[in-house]
Amino acid sequence: MDVVTLTAIGLLTGATTVLFGFGGGFVAVPVVAWADAALGTTALPVATATSALVMVVNAAFATAVTPRPVLLALRGSGALLPLLAAGACAGAYASRFAPPALARWAFVAYTALTALDLLLRPGFLRTATPPGAEPTRTPRPLPTGAGAPIGAVAAFLGVGGSVMTVPALRRAGHPMRTATALANPLTLAVALPAVAVSLAASPPPAAATGAGLIGLVDPYAAGALLLGALPVIAVLRRRPPRIPDRLHACAYLALLGLVALAMLLTGD
Repeated sequence: MDVVTLTAIGLLTGATTVLFGFGGGFVAVPVVAWADAALGTTALPVATATSALVMVVNAAFATAVTPRPVLLALRGSGALLPLLAAGACAGAYASRFAPPALARWAFVAYTALTALDLLLRPGFLRTATPPGAEPTRTPRPLPTGAGAPIGAVAAFLGVGGSVMTVPALRRAGHPMRTATALANPLTLAVALPAVAVSLAASPPPAAATGAGLIGLVDPYAAGALLLGALPVIAVLRRRPPRIPDRLHACAYLALLGLVALAMLLTGD
């Protein structure tokens, strides 16, 4: 996969960072696994590690350009961030030893189950507040105890945690626009330690030969994805599209389904 194609896909990761809080992970993992398919069984661990690096940069940039009044909605969640980071360290370390088939099917299964949960359980598509009405209650902070499990699962799968935090924030009373914006600083707490573990890891000898990896990270793929993503994040943060809340939630759900399908088609 050449740099032009990866950069074009980076445009999509930038859009998902702003519109869905994904940070690029759900797009980057299948794409990098496909780009590095020649690495064989090492392709998915490399994709997971590279995805974490892309998410760090995307999420940090998106957080930096998010209006401060939006970020203040995270007040009361201070203890959540170190627990996310601790869980992420454990998940990233465990991913180094997991069989590639386990990591792939865990990614697909988790994404599919999450999509079903969002579709069938009230609180995501069907909220207590009628469309167009003002919220009747103050949004709640995320439960602190959820930090470590979210961080561990997210880092193991290379997805940044937004697949868990966006639905949780929405069920806590936030509209989609706020939930997706707040997912970026939470993603940063997960992705930073995951990147540190991935960069410190040594790739298997067969993968290291001529592959240009740094630890388990593919810097060529990461750079091309970021080249496309960062300008899109800057533009969409300055001029965010006005999307009706329910349509925004439906689009989030549809994207989860597309990502699960892409991962099914990736690999052996």
